[in-house]
Amino acid sequence: MNIRPYRQIERRKSRKIKVGNIFVGGNAPITVQTMTNTLTTDIKATLDQINLTVEAGADIIRVSCPDKASTKALKQIVKLSPIPIVADIHFHYLRAIEAADTGVACLRINPGNIGDSKKIKEVINAAKQNETSIRIGVNAGSLEKSILDKYGEPTPQALVESAMSHVRILKDHDFHEYKISVKASDVFLAVAAYTQLAEIEDCPLHIGITEAGSLRSGTVKSSIGLGNLLWSGIGDTIRVSLSAHPTEEVKVGYEMLKSLGLRRRGVTVISCPSCARQQFDVIKTVQEVEERLEHISESITVSIIGCVVNGPGEAKETDIGLTGGGKGNHQIYVNGITDHIIRNENVADYIVNFVQKEIEQRKANQLK
Repeated sequence: MNIRPYRQIERRKSRKIKVGNIFVGGNAPITVQTMTNTLTTDIKATLDQINLTVEAGADIIRVSCPDKASTKALKQIVKLSPIPIVADIHFHYLRAIEAADTGVACLRINPGNIGDSKKIKEVINAAKQNETSIRIGVNAGSLEKSILDKYGEPTPQALVESAMSHVRILKDHDFHEYKISVKASDVFLAVAAYTQLAEIEDCPLHIGITEAGSLRSGTVKSSIGLGNLLWSGIGDTIRVSLSAHPTEEVKVGYEMLKSLGLRRRGVTVISCPSCARQQFDVIKTVQEVEERLEHISESITVSIIGCVVNGPGEAKETDIGLTGGGKGNHQIYVNGITDHIIRNENVADYIVNFVQKEIEQRKANQLK
């Protein structure tokens, strides 16, 4: 499908860094991240969860390292993980050094809470020696006391000042392979902070609305905040923070990027809410089609419309379209063009099989 001018988003110009074998920033695709919630010391459970997120499309995953036993387990996890690992470090500088030495792709730290300048230098040296990038992770819920004393409460300026104070520490040690996040659970606060930061810093930005909530409420909240930023061209890597399985964070992240035309993956279904005009059970059909085609990673668009009012128009914008017709006769469209009619078919079965055959044909054509 051709991209109309009004659909184009001009991304903020940023430096490009490497997180393992993945580029973040610059003209690299916006990456989708999540975080494991298993005990890191349970290597099998953690790797199983990582592999599930990879199936969902995760590009990068973060693993918490609260103690020495966790960083010890991390070495095996890093070795076997199919995607880059970010070690989540808080407070103890030795955990950061241990994590870097495992070959982890990135350290998520606040240099200011690691300790004195000597400890910070040791962490940065370990990152340099292991070619490990750093994410400066600022959170409205854990700002430094000095910053809170100055501003009285978390404000956009407070988050940005905290981030830039950490940036100065890295730059003072000639370290430039970093990205920044300035997260808050308040949508207005997070968006304002990222917007201000984007104007003064050229490093990649990891965007997110932290502690967003449950699957439904957190998805809505994150969509408003991250959608606002992405639409403005801000954001090089994203995490949707949900009280749900990590795979759900990845799926929601892709849906956001797909809705803005920033990245394509899997089946995108365009469907009507259904009404008395529907010629088949639209809601049930869409649910079944999405569930049965969830394993598809190739990008393809499918419209499922219950009647002829909007069906033909929507079908023109999708790869495969279905419009409900009378007496069990439904119209199928391919690449926006009327193709054939199905009669008294199980609609969900037909669309699932048709999409799978289309994907197989595309793969075969690529091999020619």
